[in-house]
Amino acid sequence: METGCPKIIIPEKLKKGSHIRVIAPAQSMGVIQTDMKSIALNRLTDLGLRVTFGKHVGESDDFSSTTIKARSEDLHEAFSDKSVDGILTVIGGWNSNQLLDYIDWDLIRKNPKIFCGFSDITVLNNSIFARTGLATYSGPHFSTFGQQLNFEYTLDYFLKCLFSDEPFEIKPSKEWSNDKWWENQLVSMQIPSEGWIPISEGEAEGIIIGANLCSFNLLQGTEYFPELSGSVLFLEDDWESQPHTFDRDLQSLIHLPSFKGVKGIVIGRFEKDSNMTTDLLQQIIRSKKELNNIPVIADVDFGHCDPKITFPVGGIAYIKASGKKCAISIKRH
Repeated sequence: METGCPKIIIPEKLKKGSHIRVIAPAQSMGVIQTDMKSIALNRLTDLGLRVTFGKHVGESDDFSSTTIKARSEDLHEAFSDKSVDGILTVIGGWNSNQLLDYIDWDLIRKNPKIFCGFSDITVLNNSIFARTGLATYSGPHFSTFGQQLNFEYTLDYFLKCLFSDEPFEIKPSKEWSNDKWWENQLVSMQIPSEGWIPISEGEAEGIIIGANLCSFNLLQGTEYFPELSGSVLFLEDDWESQPHTFDRDLQSLIHLPSFKGVKGIVIGRFEKDSNMTTDLLQQIIRSKKELNNIPVIADVDFGHCDPKITFPVGGIAYIKASGKKCAISIKRH
């Protein structure tokens, strides 16, 4: 399969006894409540993982982050430390793209290992893949592991993706939520899932690119943007992405010359405050002639709602939408 991307590097998977380093390339550990830290640490150690923290994870400035130098140092130390098997980000934020001109890409290429996070971390997931060929993972942060209730689905796909080389099929969750669970860990309003939505029929196989759309688009026009040709785009956004915002951000991707080589699109579940509806999303997708002949599946379990899957940026996905039925499989990760 011709991709236009560097040769894909799949990092070694985690196992009992693996060493995880937690770093904060965006917001600081200082925004995470003590109970969340304890739950997250216990959950990871219960998996048999050894967890350590970057030197600067707790530093916090007026932007709930810290300096570019400090964040870059923790990133480089995590990749260069031979004892570290995988890297988890603390949480997302707004400023991961500040690091791009300061990253030692050769260091990362020569020390491939699991790197996992979502939201603003999409910037790093895709730039690492574009510059080094290393597959990274869009999945739970360290802070996500601090969610006390209804974490089973999220954990299941984290294990399938990061603890095994076996291909796996993704199934819709039975329930989902958009609670601010970090404010109240004892209450969770679960919403029955109606399954995924096939907006445009077809089937496709390709390299997974993307995740958080507004963060992904920050890379456009830079040396850090991955090749779109041959890809299956996984796209989601948070509550700030209203229907008109999602529409224009998607249109911006479509205008790129290499978009004509995109094989299909998988769209993550929207937050309630985004005001996106199934009808509006279908109108947006069907208004774009470039999407007429590729499969588009929506309301999939990733993004800023819970639960969420873990998937590889740089891995291979197969998707199919036919009638009312959808299928998504991760074939290489």
